[in-house]
Amino acid sequence: MTEPLDKTPVLIVDDDPSMRAALRQWIRLAGFATREVATSDEAMAKLSAGFDGCVVSDVMLEGEDGVSLLRRIGELDRDLPVILITGHGDVPMAVEAMRAGAYDFVEKPFDPDHIAEVVRRACDKRTLVMENRALKSQISDGAGLESRLIGNSPAMQTLRQQILHFAGTDAAVLITGETGTGKEVIAQALHDFSHRKDGPFAAINAAALPETMVEAELFGHEAGAFTGADRQRVGRIEAANSGVLFLDEIVSMPLGLQPKLLRVLQERKVDRIGGTRPVDVDIRLISAANMDPKDAVRSGRLREDLLFRLNTIELTVPPLRERGRDSLLLFDTFLNRFAVQYGMDSPATTARDEAFLQTYSWPGNVRELRNAAERFVLNAGVSPQPLEVLVTGRGNAGAKPVDGGLKELMDAYERSLIEGALRRHGGHIAEVMRELNLPRRTLNEKMTRHGLSREMAGTPEPSED
Repeated sequence: MTEPLDKTPVLIVDDDPSMRAALRQWIRLAGFATREVATSDEAMAKLSAGFDGCVVSDVMLEGEDGVSLLRRIGELDRDLPVILITGHGDVPMAVEAMRAGAYDFVEKPFDPDHIAEVVRRACDKRTLVMENRALKSQISDGAGLESRLIGNSPAMQTLRQQILHFAGTDAAVLITGETGTGKEVIAQALHDFSHRKDGPFAAINAAALPETMVEAELFGHEAGAFTGADRQRVGRIEAANSGVLFLDEIVSMPLGLQPKLLRVLQERKVDRIGGTRPVDVDIRLISAANMDPKDAVRSGRLREDLLFRLNTIELTVPPLRERGRDSLLLFDTFLNRFAVQYGMDSPATTARDEAFLQTYSWPGNVRELRNAAERFVLNAGVSPQPLEVLVTGRGNAGAKPVDGGLKELMDAYERSLIEGALRRHGGHIAEVMRELNLPRRTLNEKMTRHGLSREMAGTPEPSED
């Protein structure tokens, strides 16, 4: 019988099969998962510094006693609780065990409720230790995450906090956002900042594969399962064992395969095509969609029961046009990276370029911006052009190239910012005031001076804000 993977594990070490069976029964009844071995070497093979439960070991083991095992575990992780049990205990042995770092020392015969309570307290202590480690890791790793998900906008700051928080869990994550916003970067970060970081990160784009290949790619197949299957192949789900499986464009997964994926998530087992028995898998599933998953359910592209398994945690990535000055920071970062990559000087941007960066809608989001930065670097040495021309192939019909001094450049920059805000908010003046942090009278004066009106945004504002 396979136990739920979300239960705290307890490693039982005892060379007596009957005692292992008794401990297994009592500890499982207390709500924990159990793993059982007979020797200290087998125990060490099952343990790591990331083990999130406790160890229950008999003192009298074949080959090496429990106190020696306790010391070996202490060298691996001194905060991993070890409970020692024995029928031959005495005061000196108990003292030695406690000095060696034992969490507790229990003599046989003991009450099953007592051993369950000791295990519960040990696991509670371990949970606190692991949470504190995760918090310290988040503090030290925060800067690393900022270099991946660049931006100072409130939305990006919140997103980074969410990633660091949820990376410490194994819950399924659904990432939603427009194409090019960086959904795979977020999935990779959830993997890299988690306890699964040493495990595989297997990514597959459900929309990029022919429907006939998706099942074999995900679930694998046995030799002879179908024409052309001349050998066994492990699927992406199985290959992600102990790590993360990232399914991009999840709403493009064929409907016929969605129940099979749902079964994997429910039972943690995968059935290869042509296989006779399921294979156990330990994965964290992260999926992504560039449309509202509820719309996908309503349109019949995504099963509702599968959605409920996918979106235990839902992260929404904002489009670049809603991230304010992040476009300037991102563009500058990409300029420097490409300048180093191509061995060129990083070109300077003009006020017109910066105005365009903040007012252009960037339909391709960060991916489009990155491409624009690369082109800007490569063109700077031979045929420098305004960024707007490189991106759109034309200049802004409503704005001529600006010549003159600082005042003319600043006026052009101010006009482009207000015009962009009007367009983004559909002419709603209250929203423009909030974005630009301007009072109504000041905004009206500037709009009049620059010849701007709310109707230019395409959606006239109601009479009352």
